[in-house]
Amino acid sequence: MHLLEYGYLALKGLQINRLRSFLTMLGILVGVTAIIMLVSLGEGAKVYVTQLFAEMGTNTFVVTPGKAETTGGHPIMGSFNKLTLEDARAIERRAQAVQALTADIIGTGKVKYQNRARDTAIIGVSEDYQEVVNQRVDIGAFFTRADVEGRRRLCVLGRVVNRDLFPAENPLGKMVKINNVKFRVIGIMEEKGRSLGINFDDMVFIPVTAAQALFNTDRLYEIVVAAVNEKEIDTAVQEVTKILRERHGGKIDFTIVTQGAMLSTFRTILSALTYLLAGIAGVSLLVGGIGIMNIMLASVTERTREIGVRKAVGAKRRHILFQFLTEALILSATGGVIGIVLGWGGAALLNAWIFPSISPPISLWAIALAFFFSLLVGTFFGVYPAQKASRLDPIEALRHE
Repeated sequence: MHLLEYGYLALKGLQINRLRSFLTMLGILVGVTAIIMLVSLGEGAKVYVTQLFAEMGTNTFVVTPGKAETTGGHPIMGSFNKLTLEDARAIERRAQAVQALTADIIGTGKVKYQNRARDTAIIGVSEDYQEVVNQRVDIGAFFTRADVEGRRRLCVLGRVVNRDLFPAENPLGKMVKINNVKFRVIGIMEEKGRSLGINFDDMVFIPVTAAQALFNTDRLYEIVVAAVNEKEIDTAVQEVTKILRERHGGKIDFTIVTQGAMLSTFRTILSALTYLLAGIAGVSLLVGGIGIMNIMLASVTERTREIGVRKAVGAKRRHILFQFLTEALILSATGGVIGIVLGWGGAALLNAWIFPSISPPISLWAIALAFFFSLLVGTFFGVYPAQKASRLDPIEALRHE
């Protein structure tokens, strides 16, 4: 017998119980579909995060107060020297590889205009904030160096805040109260949307010096620095480290995190999460394989007399073995193919309706891996029933009722 005959006999055997065959391959189908969709979602998330960091600028890095032994994120606040506006100005004067920076203070407060009010994030920034983080004013103007040095009470509204406080009038020139302190609106930021869980449109920007007075502090939350170009980041980091170390009495009581380090951390986390979810989805393939073994064992029992007849007319053990093994492979391969189609469609659905901003790509390696694993599962769990069928004694099999 050749492969086509084995395939024909296997298909004929499966067609006898179509519903049972479909239910058997369901576990394989679900597993392959889940693996493809989850891996595509994870890969899409990595692409999305990479694009976000590219939009913020690949030549920037963040200086935060406190020494942290991590490669990404902000350190836990503790007892350490603070970062001040004077530190930021010293970096501006002395660091040759630094193009621009913004000294930031982050807080929350109630913004009020007439009878309308909103609790939102209040961000104190320097005059070069737009250039450093690539978020710009759409209507009106941003702060100047003179505004920052003069501690002027000016503000620029995010789109969400603007819509809530000024639904039907031009906000420019109007006075709003931030924590009961009057500020004049001079601009409206461009619409930015959400990034990494932060709504950049639900913010109010004020000069960093005005924020120090508003929140009664001389500490900075962070200093975001833009190097002259991406190639000069290491040089800029070294210069900033030297300047701050000298100003802080020889101590490195601050942390510098580059965009590359943060991106690497995010990608590592997302990769681990993707593989974990794919592994969990792969468990359903094993469950599907157990289902294949159970059904094949039941099929061997039901077709014992058929096996006896075939052996009596000259069929050898390998013929019976290959016939039942082919049935198991067809079950797993069919489930795998249908799972690929559904997984492809599911990833497209995620892209179009559920996560349009992430745009999950179709991972060909995930498709190949899932299909190969489905065949491997079918082969592994089909061997024992096939061997059991091939070892049946023909005389005993013919007596079976």
